[in-house]
Amino acid sequence: MATFELYRRSTIGMCLTETLDDMVQNGTLSPELAFQVLVQFDKSMTEALETKVKSKVSIKGHLHTYRFCDNVWTFILQDAMFKNEDTQENVGRVKIVACDSKLLTQ
Repeated sequence: MATFELYRRSTIGMCLTETLDDMVQNGTLSPELAFQVLVQFDKSMTEALETKVKSKVSIKGHLHTYRFCDNVWTFILQDAMFKNEDTQENVGRVKIVACDSKLLTQ
């Protein structure tokens, strides 16, 4: 798999997928071109996070569930606290999906 499709389940990813589906159904776009747009979206998001994001965040919480499948870790935390140098935010429940970034470029 060229990319892990990590960002397609985000709000922007789901909106893009829905719009592309509508365009394919209307005959505006071919299914092949829609797929290429989604693959480019995944690559662009990965590149943006690698090059544009400079801040670091620490996360603390109670580990509810963890899984490792197909080189992807999934963690579910309850009562999580996100903290960076300026702010602190408490979240009731958060799901973290993590993978080896070297696998994204293969």
